[in-house]
Amino acid sequence: MTFDSLGLSDALLKAISKKGYTTPSPIQQKAIPPVLEGKDVLASAQTGTGKTAGFTLPILQLLQGQHLRHRPIRALILTPTRELAAQILANIKEYSEYVDIQSTVIFGGVNQNPQVARLRQGVDILVATPGRLIDLQNQGLISLAKVEIFVLDEADRMLDMGFVRDIDRIIKVLPAKRQNLMFSATFSKEIKKLAMGILHNPVHVEATPENTTVDAIIQKIYPVAKEKKTELIIKLITEGNWKQILVFTRTKQGANKLTESMNSAGIIASAIHGNKGQGARTKALAGFKDGSVTALVATDIAARGLDIPLLPHVINFELPNIPEDYVHRIGRTGRAGASGEAISLFSPDETTFLRDIEKLVGLKLPKENIKGFEPDPNASTEPIKQGQGRQQRHSAPKKPITTSNRSANNNSGSGRPKPNSDRRPARY
Repeated sequence: MTFDSLGLSDALLKAISKKGYTTPSPIQQKAIPPVLEGKDVLASAQTGTGKTAGFTLPILQLLQGQHLRHRPIRALILTPTRELAAQILANIKEYSEYVDIQSTVIFGGVNQNPQVARLRQGVDILVATPGRLIDLQNQGLISLAKVEIFVLDEADRMLDMGFVRDIDRIIKVLPAKRQNLMFSATFSKEIKKLAMGILHNPVHVEATPENTTVDAIIQKIYPVAKEKKTELIIKLITEGNWKQILVFTRTKQGANKLTESMNSAGIIASAIHGNKGQGARTKALAGFKDGSVTALVATDIAARGLDIPLLPHVINFELPNIPEDYVHRIGRTGRAGASGEAISLFSPDETTFLRDIEKLVGLKLPKENIKGFEPDPNASTEPIKQGQGRQQRHSAPKKPITTSNRSANNNSGSGRPKPNSDRRPARY
């Protein structure tokens, strides 16, 4: 199948061709036709399989040539993180090069005035994170009364980050008659329940089995004493002469500490997480992409939305306590048919996490010992007690989620927002 056979316009085909794409991915083949037909769609696909184009291309087709006066927002794409929002807008800009469609993005952590000024110029497509969207709506600076197409992207991450009430608030101000699209890499029972409350007679498309990992990714587990993890990761990067490595930690503090250790060892590293201002996050990501930064150390905030072509290495410095996050983390490599390597440094206290991950992906991940770094065979396998284990995560009392108390730092590893004690505006 080619893009020509999907019913896309010549202008869009020209933009796709310029990008060098010839064959649509499975999710694009399955999702684009029903979206073009105006149907609601519930789509699941692994990260890195091209699902963003699966909804942006048909949206551009549906909106082109139908401009209303003052260009009200006619398509709203809601996504959980700033990085993913920016990436989606970049894709829209590329695909809309030859059509008269205006688009922009809004998210927290930066001054709202430039965003408001852009909105006043009129946009057809708005990409937004929930916090900033609700903030501007509460100020009377944005109207969603003319939205024809609503996209909820990375819906599972939305729920995990505590945005369910915000989603409900946003949906209530959208026109009742609209097309709804929900895209995500995984779909839990909770997500399917949410979908049934938003979508109307949806077409369900699935490019790959849920929670599977890309075949092109070589996965390795290195058992290691917890206190030797930093030494081992520096050894792997230095001796392997690796040039581009995305490293995941469970906490923001851990990301900062590891970044300092790497820089001290001569590895140019930057950290990216919710405590970092948007300018610092953008700079770190830009340096990583252009090669001036060797290692980008991130919390799970970066597991979605980072589109780095041909990324060769992902390292789990710590295993995630939420098994689905393992799929998203390693999905940063092995994208678009390229090969990649995902390495996990595994200490005995992460035994429960590893067991849950292997159960989820249906694989027994291969272990490889490195001499001098092996953990004590008698070391405790009790789960890490940092208030971030699965039991703590599910038993913690729920707190109201509002735009004033939603922390920009909600990816400390648990994925749950924390109260923002200084009452700063929401940054997502």
